[in-house]
Amino acid sequence: MQSYTIISTRFSWLLLAAVAMASCKSGPKPPDVSHISVTVSTQRFDSALFTIDTNNIQPGLAKLHADYPVFTPVYMTDIMNLGAYADSSAALQQQLHLFLTTPDFRQLETAVQQKFGNLSAVRKDLEQAFKYTKYYLPNFKTPQVVTFISGIANYGAVTVDSLLGIGLDMYMGADFPPYGMIEDLPSYMIRRFTPEYIATNAMQVIHNQLYPMRTSGTLISQILDAGRQQYFLGKVLPHTDDTIRLGYTKEQLKWCYDNEQMIWQFFIQNNLLYSTDWQDISHFMGDGPATQGMPEGSPGKIGNFVGLQIVNKYMDKHPEMSLQQLLEMKDVMEIFNEAKYRPR
Repeated sequence: MQSYTIISTRFSWLLLAAVAMASCKSGPKPPDVSHISVTVSTQRFDSALFTIDTNNIQPGLAKLHADYPVFTPVYMTDIMNLGAYADSSAALQQQLHLFLTTPDFRQLETAVQQKFGNLSAVRKDLEQAFKYTKYYLPNFKTPQVVTFISGIANYGAVTVDSLLGIGLDMYMGADFPPYGMIEDLPSYMIRRFTPEYIATNAMQVIHNQLYPMRTSGTLISQILDAGRQQYFLGKVLPHTDDTIRLGYTKEQLKWCYDNEQMIWQFFIQNNLLYSTDWQDISHFMGDGPATQGMPEGSPGKIGNFVGLQIVNKYMDKHPEMSLQQLLEMKDVMEIFNEAKYRPR
């Protein structure tokens, strides 16, 4: 059965540098994974797609499907929304022809090739992340990596069965002009459209595939799920800054540490932890420039920070517990109850 996961104050520069160093180097030394063999191979679906003869779409689409039998249907139907997939569908061929002959999309593909003609840095980062993942989760199977472009439709990383798809057009750099021309792409999102986020986004969707995050239930249960994901990211991306893994700016992360007690008191005093209201959950778990109801300086998705702090507290009390055991725990409230999280 096919499955897939789709995934996005002012201080002196000396202080900011100190925060960055602390966030990168805090915690125990990462394990040695040099003995773990991992080979990352990448397939350029994006390049293959744009070599289709636009005057003769059907045979090109059929060959693309033969070369990428798992990814092609998902790409056409779910990522590009071109309709139900069949390589003989006249309607799909018409939509694909329109996409491939639109000058803006062809220029986008050219820009992607210029920036990511060599994927060695991407492969290196993913290889290291996969080694750490195999260290902690021995049964982890290294996915085949497929690159694509979505026409800046905000698909940075997806998993499809044993494939990991990387949407390269979502990592062109915050100053990439087309981003600023799209009205529904706010600046707080665009600043994360840089290559340094590829590995983090990739490991997020891999985590979601292995350990799906709940989409219902209480706010605290979703906070704890987010905390476990962030803890996982910290283990498999130990050399990645906390700001990248959380998606915060350095100022926002410092704000969270400076106001940790206030944040927690806000949840308690407003009886939010056991709320199942989707608006409450969206306010604290959803992306945004800030968290509604919090003072100026707060980041969006503040529940991720709180969840990570709770999980860190729990794991400090359970040094014998492995990452796999943590991720496989069914009762997340056990984490909450035993952590006794009370920031001061």
